[in-house]
Amino acid sequence: MAVSRMKYISQGLEADGLYNLNQVFWNLPTPALYEHALSRHEGSVAHLGPLVVRTGHHTGRSAEDKFIVDEAESHDHIWWGTINKPIDEHSFDVLHQRMASYMQMKDVYVQDCFAGADPDYRMPIRIVTEAAWHSLFARNMFIQATDEELETHEPFFTVIDVPRFHAVPAQDHTRSQTFILVNFHKRLVLIGGTSYAGEIKKSIFSVMNYLLPDRGVLPMHCSANIGGDDRTALFFGLSGTGKTTLSADASRVLIGDDEHGWSDNGIFNFEGGCYAKMIRLSPVNEPEIYATTHRFGTVLENVTMDAHTRRLDLDDDSLTENTRGAYHISAIPNATPSGMGGHPANIIFLTCDAFGVLPPISRLSPEQAMYHFISGYTARVAGTEKGVTEPSPVFSACYGAPFMPLHPRRYAELLGERIRRHGSRVWLINTGWTGGAYGVGERIDIPHTRAMVNAALDGRLDDVPTSTDPVFGLEVPQSCPGVPADLLRPRECWPDKAAYDAQAAELAAMFVENFARFASEVDPQVVAAGPTPRN
Repeated sequence: MAVSRMKYISQGLEADGLYNLNQVFWNLPTPALYEHALSRHEGSVAHLGPLVVRTGHHTGRSAEDKFIVDEAESHDHIWWGTINKPIDEHSFDVLHQRMASYMQMKDVYVQDCFAGADPDYRMPIRIVTEAAWHSLFARNMFIQATDEELETHEPFFTVIDVPRFHAVPAQDHTRSQTFILVNFHKRLVLIGGTSYAGEIKKSIFSVMNYLLPDRGVLPMHCSANIGGDDRTALFFGLSGTGKTTLSADASRVLIGDDEHGWSDNGIFNFEGGCYAKMIRLSPVNEPEIYATTHRFGTVLENVTMDAHTRRLDLDDDSLTENTRGAYHISAIPNATPSGMGGHPANIIFLTCDAFGVLPPISRLSPEQAMYHFISGYTARVAGTEKGVTEPSPVFSACYGAPFMPLHPRRYAELLGERIRRHGSRVWLINTGWTGGAYGVGERIDIPHTRAMVNAALDGRLDDVPTSTDPVFGLEVPQSCPGVPADLLRPRECWPDKAAYDAQAAELAAMFVENFARFASEVDPQVVAAGPTPRN
């Protein structure tokens, strides 16, 4: 390793615009990064070994502060708009130069690693960080290179993460002092003004989402696992829908919890770790994830602990509801070391319908799958975000619009083609409310949701008769093992049928209004697969 490090030092980081640095710490292992983080007062060690850190003002992603450099090579491919906002090349270069000047005579940490478990599509990356704990985060989250691979590692994309460096909005044309800038031509990401480590992970995800479709690979914001029958399943869903909880099943082999690609070889994880929500984590409902909070190597963001005993309080949301844990995937006992699986037999779209009108489970045609994939629906409920006092719809294209540089149509077409080619069954599962909207009805029990998921994955619903929902056009199984029959018919669970009809029509209209911006650019059969509002 000494030779390898000298090779890196002789090459330096000049290719990334960095020069005159103090010490460069290359690919430090976990114990060394702990020592550095503690000596620099970046965090504390909790009971049984996790590193507890705080991210300051930013306890989540700063989606409004992310920009893509508008340059000739990528301009015609980007889905420009409120999500993919442009910044000019000159502003990027000036900010890059000032960042490099700021870093002179400072220590930096480097992790040379990979994104993509499939060797055919693996991308070598370099993560340069100002903080030691961010380097540990990168080491946990990405695929570690072997000593032999480090000898010849040449990064295709680099992330420079400097939380203490801030932009000057009037000069740099950013929205605030915080910035996440992606330059596809220079293959470089700049992050500043935020200590939230998730920006590192999601910036590389955005890069994969841009590059892979041209190679015939569908990048996906989903979790994935494999059953005892060796059949792979995918779980799509926005925050709060149960994606991590439902995919973390001890009876199934975990491929990954968040980012995957679907190639001609099958499914492969982009990452080497997991980044799970910790708030109110249950040792009963999420035992595998809960166990990661009591191990050396896990990084816990904004989780509180007793200052004397160093024991965690996972129920404390005083810093944020978005407490997070980053851990290497090997911490999950049933995770596959290869990070790969076969073509999915089942695909599950998870939605938390706080309006209480979507069926708890329904089967989708390929056209309906594309419609709901582009829609990416869930609902926020009161208390989850400031200012939210009643259920509000959220539509995030491809269940991850902030990370999708291309038009959603591109990803949906790849999804539809693969569903048809491999005969994958697609299910829409509502983990939200029944018998009324949020505040009136009840949340669907997790055991009932698990029973529906398991029945779908095990093939026990393949031949069950279905009925068509008159508003949403969904094929609803008439029965499901372990689930009360009336639960499958949401209208029957509402005491006031007229109130259900009005609420269903209102949600259907929301779907139609949201999809109107895509209607002219997708197949008419996909448009027709959506809900039909009724007055």
